[in-house]
Amino acid sequence: MRVMLRAVGETSITAGLILMLFCAYLLWGTGSYTRSQQLLLQRELAEKRAAAEAGRLDRIELGSAVALLRIPKLGHDYEYAVVEGVGTEQLKKGPGHHPDTALPGQIGNFVLSGHRTTYAAPFNEIDELERDDEIIIEAREARYTYRVTSQDVVTPDEVEVLAPVPGKPDIHPIRAFITLLTCHPEYSAAERLLVYGVLKETEPRKE
Repeated sequence: MRVMLRAVGETSITAGLILMLFCAYLLWGTGSYTRSQQLLLQRELAEKRAAAEAGRLDRIELGSAVALLRIPKLGHDYEYAVVEGVGTEQLKKGPGHHPDTALPGQIGNFVLSGHRTTYAAPFNEIDELERDDEIIIEAREARYTYRVTSQDVVTPDEVEVLAPVPGKPDIHPIRAFITLLTCHPEYSAAERLLVYGVLKETEPRKE
C-alpha cells in the first residue's frame, strides 16, 4: 500500500510540474514567438510606407502587416503591428484585422481582435480604456486617431458588433469607427470584451 501511495504521489507531483511548465509556456513562452513576428511585421510596414511615398500601394494580403497600433493610455512603449486576418496563425503574430471590415480611417468599422493572456497578450489591459482615451493607428498613408466612446461585454455569437455601425447592422455608416475585441473574463472565452471608438483626427503622411 505504501509503495502504491508513494507511486501515486510521485506521479501527481510530476503531472503538477508538467502542468505548471505548460502554463508558464502559454503565459510567457508564446510571447517570445509574437515578439519575433512583430519585428518582421514592423519591418514590412516600414517597407510599405516607403512604397506608398513612392506612389505604390500594394494590396493587403492575409497574414501581412496592415498598420501600427498605439494606445498612449497603456504606456509610451505600447506598440503593435496589426496583421491582416483573425485566424489562429495570424493572432499568434499580434492583433488581427477582420478582413471583412473597414480599413483604417475608412467609413465603417475597423475591427481588431487580439489575445488577452497569451502570445504577448496585446489586449490584456484594454478594459482600462475610458471615454476620450486615444487609439492611434499608423497606416501607410496617414495617422488616424480614434477616440474611445464606450465598452461592452457580449456573448461570442453577437456578431452584429462587427457591423459597419457597431451593434446596428441595419444602419448605413457615415463615420469611421474602431472596435477592439478580446476574450472576457481573463483566462476564459465565455464572453467578449469590446472597446468602441470613433475617428477623431486624420493626419496624411505626406504632410
